[in-house]
Amino acid sequence: MRCSTLLGILTGVLLYLVLGAVVFRALEIPREEGKYMQLQDTRRDFLLNFTCMGPDDLQTLIKEVVEAVGAGVDPSNNITFTSQWDLASAFFFSGTIITTIGFGNISPKTEGGQLFCIFYALVGIPMFGILLAGVGDHLGTGLRKAVAKIETLFRKWRVSPTIVRVISAVLSILLGCLLFVAVPILVFQEVEGWTLLESAYFVVITLTTVGFGDYVAGIHDHWYKPLVWFWILLGLAYFASILTMIGNWLRVLSKKTRAEVPLYLSCLFLSCLISVTQTERVPEEKTAESVKGETLPDPHLSQPLDYFGENLAFIDESSDAQSGKLHLDPLRRQRRPVPQRSPKINSSNHDKKEPNGNPKPVPGLPVKP
Repeated sequence: MRCSTLLGILTGVLLYLVLGAVVFRALEIPREEGKYMQLQDTRRDFLLNFTCMGPDDLQTLIKEVVEAVGAGVDPSNNITFTSQWDLASAFFFSGTIITTIGFGNISPKTEGGQLFCIFYALVGIPMFGILLAGVGDHLGTGLRKAVAKIETLFRKWRVSPTIVRVISAVLSILLGCLLFVAVPILVFQEVEGWTLLESAYFVVITLTTVGFGDYVAGIHDHWYKPLVWFWILLGLAYFASILTMIGNWLRVLSKKTRAEVPLYLSCLFLSCLISVTQTERVPEEKTAESVKGETLPDPHLSQPLDYFGENLAFIDESSDAQSGKLHLDPLRRQRRPVPQRSPKINSSNHDKKEPNGNPKPVPGLPVKP
């Protein structure tokens, strides 16, 4: 990648970050300020109603409550002790480590737990990467088979191959979004009691591995936390396979563009040069024979828009390489056929001579005296 291109991309990313900062600041500051004013009013009312407690004592109580919440203790539950490190929650936490989501709702606070978490992440993340690649490969294979069936169905209706590939790719992506996004949104909305927006927010933030931790599934019902982790595994594998195929398609499309544009421009330049040269040498108009002798352009020569949607469904390098060969072959210089040497023809029979030097007589011809 050129330095100018890299600098342009960096500038675009920085501008995008500034845009996000401005928008989030404008949206979130009013709510934060309102909560702060509400807390100050509550503190003032509490000190007015309970004069036996001073401001310092109240501040100490608030500090203890904040530390308890940070340690994972629920201050509203003062009946029995309930640990957040039960087996299901610990399993889910381990899954968030190796998937690099890291919700942050629970985290190790002891030195031993933090030290173990370091080595656990260093070993577990590569293991999960290998597992994710394998699952994504199988999902991609199934996706390609489904796309092939869809293409076969559309081709029976005599639809354009480019349109077929685009439609099949869109349908396959929509099918995956239905299974791994739409259905989980409805499930979490029903089980967790979230709104539709909150549920969609959790699903997207989780599958993009952002994982803020403000919404976590299974806090109250621990029984289905392992199921949530397996959903994360399949969802990440699916979107990884989709992104990989799109990346391969873009890379192959870039190769086609880089390969075809210089060849096309070279052929165009040479044809213009030849036409100018011929015009300078032969200024008269073309005759019918010269027009008849011209070769028509190859109909297989593709234009840039001819292959834009091509191989969008089978977005892999093998099919695109074959397609690229089809597009680039007409541009390659055709080898001229090697002229065959005709056998040497001896002189005619009447030129042949006898061993004594006299010409050999030919039947039917008069003999010279």
